[in-house]
Amino acid sequence: MGQYLPIAVLAVLAVLFGVGSLVASKLLAPRRPSEAKQAPYECGIVPSLEAPERFPVSFYVVAMLFIMFDIEIIFAYPYAVASQSLGSYGFWELVAFSAVFFVAFVYVVARGALDWGPVKKARKLVEVDGDILSASRSTSTTIRRVGLDGREQEKVSV
Repeated sequence: MGQYLPIAVLAVLAVLFGVGSLVASKLLAPRRPSEAKQAPYECGIVPSLEAPERFPVSFYVVAMLFIMFDIEIIFAYPYAVASQSLGSYGFWELVAFSAVFFVAFVYVVARGALDWGPVKKARKLVEVDGDILSASRSTSTTIRRVGLDGREQEKVSV
């Protein structure tokens, strides 16, 4: 037990140093709060608007997929090194382990984790004078069409 005494003393000293640093900073640090310092992103500019949107959940799912395949590779590497000594038992264990990850991957892909971007919806198109136009778009429904300033309005019959 005496051989572990230096490790125990070092662990106690590390914990005491961490706690002591936190207490000292709370007691000795100057406190001058301002609205800019309390902001989530401290850059000196007070935000005037909230963030436009949150990250989509699929971003985090893709990150978890990345971690999942990293773990699989970490476990596959020792098998590749020691495959002769593990024999068929090690092979079937690696196959079972990979099958669990593959089923999880198929489930996540089937749920749409890798479908990025807006959903494309079919629009009804109308042909007028050889031009194919969207039935829902016109000069009055769009914000601004380039080149129509000063021209007379086109009449599109649907």
